[in-house]
Amino acid sequence: MFKVTARTILELGSELISSDAIAFYELIKNGIDAGSGNGVTINFDIVLGRRDYQETKSQILSEIRDADDENAPDLDDLKEELSGKLNTEADELWESAKEFIEEADTHEALLNALEEINALNSITISDTGSGMSLTELDTVFLVIGTSSRKNEIDAAMAGGKSHAPFLGEKGIGRLSAMRLGDRLSVRTTKTKDKNYNLIDIDWSEFDDSTKMIQDIDVKPKKGPKKENPEFSGTDIRIRKLNADWSEKRVDRLAIDDFSLLVDPLAKASGQRIAVFWNGKRVNFRRLEKSFLSHAHAMVRGQYRIINSEPHLELRIEINNLGFEHPKEVSIEVATVDELSAALIGLQAKRRRMNKRDIDYTALENVGPFDFQLHWFNRRTLRRFSSAGERQALLNLLDQWMGVRLYRDGFRVYPYGAEDDDWLDLDKTALASKGYALNRIQLIGQVEIGRLQNPELIDQTNREGLRQTPEEAILKETVQFAVERLRDEMNRVTKEQKDAKEPFIADETRTVDLEKRMKTAIQSIRKVVPSEHREVVQELELMREEFARYAAEARERIADMEKDADQMLAMAGIGLMVEVVAHELTRSAEDALDVLNSLKRKSVPDEIRRRLESLRASMTSISKRLRILDPLSVTGRQRKERFNLDELLNEILEAHEAQFERHQVELNVLLPDRSVQVSAVKGMVVQVLENLISNSIYWMDVEKQRKMSFRPALTISLEDNPPRIRFSDNGPGISKQYKDRIFDLFFSLKDKSRRRGLGLYIAREAAEHNGGALMLDPDVLNSEGRYSTFDYRVVGEEN
Repeated sequence: MFKVTARTILELGSELISSDAIAFYELIKNGIDAGSGNGVTINFDIVLGRRDYQETKSQILSEIRDADDENAPDLDDLKEELSGKLNTEADELWESAKEFIEEADTHEALLNALEEINALNSITISDTGSGMSLTELDTVFLVIGTSSRKNEIDAAMAGGKSHAPFLGEKGIGRLSAMRLGDRLSVRTTKTKDKNYNLIDIDWSEFDDSTKMIQDIDVKPKKGPKKENPEFSGTDIRIRKLNADWSEKRVDRLAIDDFSLLVDPLAKASGQRIAVFWNGKRVNFRRLEKSFLSHAHAMVRGQYRIINSEPHLELRIEINNLGFEHPKEVSIEVATVDELSAALIGLQAKRRRMNKRDIDYTALENVGPFDFQLHWFNRRTLRRFSSAGERQALLNLLDQWMGVRLYRDGFRVYPYGAEDDDWLDLDKTALASKGYALNRIQLIGQVEIGRLQNPELIDQTNREGLRQTPEEAILKETVQFAVERLRDEMNRVTKEQKDAKEPFIADETRTVDLEKRMKTAIQSIRKVVPSEHREVVQELELMREEFARYAAEARERIADMEKDADQMLAMAGIGLMVEVVAHELTRSAEDALDVLNSLKRKSVPDEIRRRLESLRASMTSISKRLRILDPLSVTGRQRKERFNLDELLNEILEAHEAQFERHQVELNVLLPDRSVQVSAVKGMVVQVLENLISNSIYWMDVEKQRKMSFRPALTISLEDNPPRIRFSDNGPGISKQYKDRIFDLFFSLKDKSRRRGLGLYIAREAAEHNGGALMLDPDVLNSEGRYSTFDYRVVGEEN
């Protein structure tokens, strides 16, 4: 049988209650769980600050030790100095403290008076809830880790109720009191009780290494009669405080913590928190919905389980990006197909990146939740004409910035704290293109429930949720919504602000202008008097100069087009190199596995040495491949005439091992005769490689989700005009995304692959040859999603 020392209670409290804010959080939550109709009230009654207490105590002790020192302050000076440190706002406590000081006639008596004054300080947390009986104080309050509330929550969950009866369930909240002070007094009563029920605990008694927990005698007792027979509730008074509670610190705590404890946008009742400093109400800055109306962009998300499948609905609003544009509102719904890829991705890839494995059941087990994120552009806020309104908005933004997590309307720590970036917003904003959606510009909250999300459980030490697959789904869902919001903001900027009229180079227009100018100058020369011939010569010089500038401009435009083509080629090859590097990495790892298995077998020494040399070489290659820069410099690519069917066969042959490894059934349909085209071969390769890579990825995602799925890829080549139709039996593309998949940086893949470059580059490469790449609008799979790409290789003139 284990034996527990008394000190264990102190150690347990210090480990589980890591800060004063957490201590108040637990005590307030207990009051709300008690069913307090008017919430929880916290009274700070402070007549002498802890720092002043410690300084005065040091002075008195020093005076007692150095009684013969003529320069030491006398007793009256010390009494006067101590009186000046008292908080006059404390009213009755101030009067009691003054009496203690006045009655002290020696330094020892003043020291005792100082201890009495320090004992006057208290923090009282009060509620008007159900209260506790004398028996409950003994069998519930004094039992650490009691399961009474957990049993009721489990029963509510089993009964299919929608809301949990309690916010807490671990039975350790009472240890919060020892964090705040060394003395605890509880006064509580139930409606049916005639008297108050009392318990007093001196936590310093537990700090005795020789005592076992049963050696500390703590017993509840019956107190005085109630003034109001109908009253019920609990007062928890904490004395011998461990911190210096000044008015300024209480104000800061109210703003930074108390005002954020309760979901500001929820309609929960009974969760009022009132704070008083020496009888004076401490004001909170509330988050008003009118403030959120100033947000420049926002996204609201609803994650639901419908027919045992997850659905994520996002409503994105773009209100003001700092330039003239209409309000943009879009609603999109991601189903299990998109969510499987965006939130989970390929398990093998997650393992290589040392990320947690997430089973697909987590998509359903996480349960329903809501969230909303409001983005504020601080630079735009500073443009408000009213300085007062501008500062008020910035103050609220400073207070509420970050994304907090609320369970059943009550905050879960430490999410959204000043130093907590649980969504990696700052890191992602730093690495992202376009708008920075970091913590200082976002106000958001995620709303979960104990019964709706039973797998999202707090760690015992209140340092966030336990790391589970469901917790990872919650986090990655919100991160995905942030990226979609950023994508939409960048899209609006590109379409509304950065859009430029296409420039059409027309050499015949400039040549025609030159001819017209020359003809006009010749006509002028015939009619102009001889004394003005210099003007005509000047016009002729200007015409020649214009002709030179026009020629230079045409040459410069041609150079820019070549640069753009080269950049496109470099980006495409960069993506291809990344794909090839991925395949080579896998091959190198497979080879190393074989070599490692041979190492354990009995082989001749000479062969073993050769195998060790080969294994060292493969290890080096594997390491180099892992850090291979996916960008490559390409040479200039020129159009050439080639057989498209031969190129297609070459590409597919290069992927035979990959198709076999991924168990892809390949169907290739070719015409009876060869199809010749004149195009940049590298651009055609880029398009086909990207389509193959995408198909493999999405079919792998589908195979992970459906055990019976058999990947199949169908590629058909047609002539007149030359085109390649590319189809797979993967999840397909939702109708809502059909116009977005070719956009720059748009992607529904998991975070590790979410670049949004592949299809954009593929379309640009197709158009470079005068062709086009699009989704076939007439071909839908069984779920009503697009499944076929139509790649017209070259233009009609070919």
